[in-house]
Amino acid sequence: MRVIVLGPGAAGKSTFSRSLAEATGVPYFELDTLFWNARLEPMPPEGWAELQAEMVQSDSWVLDGDLGPYDVLDVRLARADVVVLLDPPMWRCVWRSLRRSRERLDYWRWLLTWRHRARPGHLQRIARYPDVRLMIIRSPEDLARALEELR
Repeated sequence: MRVIVLGPGAAGKSTFSRSLAEATGVPYFELDTLFWNARLEPMPPEGWAELQAEMVQSDSWVLDGDLGPYDVLDVRLARADVVVLLDPPMWRCVWRSLRRSRERLDYWRWLLTWRHRARPGHLQRIARYPDVRLMIIRSPEDLARALEELR
């Protein structure tokens, strides 16, 4: 099983991914921890593509992360079986983000425009890989069903 989990900030990507990895025994990688350095600077695209290419060579994984305009998603899509796209109401992501921590202005721009900018691009990229199954999750009930189905 090779699963990519995408979605806006504070959508529940990491929580879902950890639960899926725990339920299936599949290795889990939180991409944010690999991509950003201590000063919150993004990894250069070439280095990011190389690191992902190494990670996706294994037979099973859960990769959690939506790195916005910095991402090189096709490296993961080329090896994925399933993409879980979390798309909860924006108010929920905003509320969770406010509760979680102080965020930079670029985070808020990305979060508040995710549905209109990032999501359409993700869907277009995913469509280029017809063997990849897409699961769009909009509610806690959808999330529970997806977790059960992927187990």
